[in-house]
Amino acid sequence: MLLIMTLDNIMSLAWSDQSSPRDYPSPQAPPSARAQALPGRTMLMSLQVFFYLQALDFLTTLIGLKMGIREVSPFIRSLLHYGPAVAVAASKIVALVLAALCFKLKRSHLLRYVNYWYAAVVIWNLLNILIV
Repeated sequence: MLLIMTLDNIMSLAWSDQSSPRDYPSPQAPPSARAQALPGRTMLMSLQVFFYLQALDFLTTLIGLKMGIREVSPFIRSLLHYGPAVAVAASKIVALVLAALCFKLKRSHLLRYVNYWYAAVVIWNLLNILIV
């Protein structure tokens, strides 16, 4: 239920600014024309999805650790002696710095690939939580 509500929020945020669907190129337009139409919009949407996925990863990782699930990431595992929240927060800070770097260098396609990775991580966390 939470995942459905979160996806609904992501989609509503994607259309929340002043633009409307008619501002976009038609689906019959070549992909290059569609990609160049609103490059800032794609980056903004990628960043929004990135932040939501980071929050979901943070929460699901903490829940999993609380339930006794072992952390797979060597980076987070090495920081666990400082506490689970500190360890996961440190990994999120690193992720946010990398996202800021992608944003500064205007490499939204890299952020899109990272979003796929974190979506898989969140699904992995949820499956582990459901199994335990």
